[in-house]
Amino acid sequence: MTVPLDGIPLAEHAAVYAALDAAGFTDVWSSEVNGADAFTPLALAAAWQPRLRLGTAITPAFTRGPGLLAMSAAALADAAPGRFALGIGASSPVVVRNWNAVPFDEPFRRTRDVLRFLRAALSGETVDGEFDTFAVRRFTLERKPAVPPPVLLAALRPGMLRLAGAEADGVILNWLAAADVPRALAEVGERRPGFEVVARIFVCPTSDAGYARSLGRRLITSYLTVPAYAEFHRWLGRDEALGPMWRAWAAGDRRGAGAAVPDEVVDALVLHGSPEHCREQVRRYADAGVDVPVLALLPTPEAAGGGAAALGETVTRLGGGGSR
Repeated sequence: MTVPLDGIPLAEHAAVYAALDAAGFTDVWSSEVNGADAFTPLALAAAWQPRLRLGTAITPAFTRGPGLLAMSAAALADAAPGRFALGIGASSPVVVRNWNAVPFDEPFRRTRDVLRFLRAALSGETVDGEFDTFAVRRFTLERKPAVPPPVLLAALRPGMLRLAGAEADGVILNWLAAADVPRALAEVGERRPGFEVVARIFVCPTSDAGYARSLGRRLITSYLTVPAYAEFHRWLGRDEALGPMWRAWAAGDRRGAGAAVPDEVVDALVLHGSPEHCREQVRRYADAGVDVPVLALLPTPEAAGGGAAALGETVTRLGGGGSR
């Protein structure tokens, strides 16, 4: 499950993590955009639920210096030995440049260099030298984690997917349908033992298809108009299906852009229906090669008035009733 859950303060997430564990969820994965940072929700989970595995999906490669990113990852690995995986990625110009005042230059090379630095630093090596996009002088972790965390790479298109397959401990996929997974993994290539495929999957467990599709259209026009995601879906073959949305968006017609997204695209990218039906749809990702399907739970009309009890019931049904 993606954490933290919207609308619930971090201080009240002990009950959330307990419910997820009881419902059969094995992992909690954070994200980092403009809400909570990636590490704090996982640090709380490490203390409150010692069975849950923890992961970041993702921490941007630009917004922390290499040394600080290594220290943050090492501290969480120290707090949860063998239970933490660090996911990094390029992020986007909005997050990096507009919100964090860092130039978004050469995202492929920067992400590759941070990946290489982290793999060395987290293993306890002293890193001293020039990378293509930065230089590090004699950095050594004072608190080397007893179990260095695996480093996974968020990837969309062939270059980054091939880099993940060649140099990372896994790949993190996002905003793709189950039917798209084989094409992405073909670029990753032959996977080494222990290599993990993680995918974030948006899930709106409601029987109100109109509500779910309306919400899905808003998300799709927010995300898939970002150049990197637009190019990703062109590569996946959705130029014809999403072309009208992109043209309307470029013309400043936000309402028209949303209306132009076909139902079949919404249904493929934002899963909806009963919790049991959503679970069956998620299983298609696993069948296609995803090792860790990470649900991103979207708000539903049913949960809106039901409070914690309704949320707990939804989580239990999504998790299969408690089978880890």
